[in-house]
Amino acid sequence: MKRILSIITVFTLLLTSCSDAEDGQDGVNFVGQSFERTINFTPTNGYQEALEVPLSIDLFETDMVLVYHLRGQVDGFDVWKALPETVYINAAEEFQYNFEHNFDFVTIFIESHPLFDFNLLTNAERINQTFRIVVLPVDFVSSNGIDINNYNEVIQYAK
Repeated sequence: MKRILSIITVFTLLLTSCSDAEDGQDGVNFVGQSFERTINFTPTNGYQEALEVPLSIDLFETDMVLVYHLRGQVDGFDVWKALPETVYINAAEEFQYNFEHNFDFVTIFIESHPLFDFNLLTNAERINQTFRIVVLPVDFVSSNGIDINNYNEVIQYAK
């Protein structure tokens, strides 16, 4: 019985994936798309970076845009953390990597309370920070119960 349910689930997932793909893509069906950028947060750029969504990505108003921060590697595998991500500097201070997006851009930034001293940030927290931006159809995410905080679950649906 479990095997039959597994087969039905896989079949349903395949049908859903095909129906969410845009027509006219030369027979290529996909659910989501992603791109990566490595950026620096500096006083000059206001500790933020606006990234243009590549023209190769079909972005629709109803799509969900997610951002993940590369935190390092464990046993040779990348470790990604969903934004917003809070980082504790010491017992009294913290900041967040966060993002916002409009139709053409995703802006990734560091934010904290109004009196935060950005000089407390180390180069390791500001320089060469890699982010992966993932675009998924919102209907697909909600109908399949995808945990958007689980990078491994999300990325299996993005190319």
